[in-house]
Amino acid sequence: NLGLTRFLFFLGLISLSLAIINVLPIPVLDGGHLLYLLIEWIKGSPVSEQGQSVGQSVGLLMILALMSLAVFNDILRLVQ
Repeated sequence: NLGLTRFLFFLGLISLSLAIINVLPIPVLDGGHLLYLLIEWIKGSPVSEQGQSVGQSVGLLMILALMSLAVFNDILRLVQ
C-alpha cells in the first residue's frame, strides 16, 4: 500500500515537472505559442512566418543544448 502511494506521488511530481517545463516561453513548446499570441496581442498583428521559423529553430537549438548538457553531465558522473 505504501509503495502505491509513493508511486502515485512520484507520477504526479513528474507530471507537474513536465507541465512547468512545457509552459516555458520557448517557441517549440506550448509556452512559445503563448508567447507568439502575446506578441500578436501587443503588436496588433501576427508574427511573420519567417519570425516564427527563426523562433522555432532557436527554441529547438535551446532544447537540444539543454538535453546535450544533461546527457554530458550524466556520462561525466558515470565515469568519475
